[in-house]
Amino acid sequence: MSSKPRASLLPIAAAVIGVLCLAAPGDAHSQAGLFKPNPHLYSESANPATDISVAIAQARREHKRILLDFGGNWCGDCQLLDIYYHQSPNAELLAKYFILVHVNIGHMDQNVNIAQKYKVPIIKGVPALAVLDSHGALLYAEHDKEFEHTTPSAITDFLNRWKA
Repeated sequence: MSSKPRASLLPIAAAVIGVLCLAAPGDAHSQAGLFKPNPHLYSESANPATDISVAIAQARREHKRILLDFGGNWCGDCQLLDIYYHQSPNAELLAKYFILVHVNIGHMDQNVNIAQKYKVPIIKGVPALAVLDSHGALLYAEHDKEFEHTTPSAITDFLNRWKA
């Protein structure tokens, strides 16, 4: 192979690298290099039924809704969603209007009964979300992988739509 074809790829590679370097701070490409996955985001030892009961009691006292986040520590989109939760204005919306409960689904083999109870089809993929009112009644259950490859603004819209 001659060096001429390789040389013609250099401008293309430089352009791709340049675009990635100029990505907006909220862009998934730039964030991917700025965070470390949380290996304990979805606790393997937690009891989600108890966590949800505690969240319901707290939500009643504080007049909030419960956001159930089904996922696994291996899931890149789940990890990215958690980063979006911590960005403004999402962090403020979550703190003011929601109690967040992470539900570990393992490798689609744990807490399946909890997902079924709240009509969340985790078999389609994660992250998957559900929203409960302050009494534990289901208000929303994700159905079509709405939060796979999501954006911070999509999370903001979702939180604003379902806030208490």
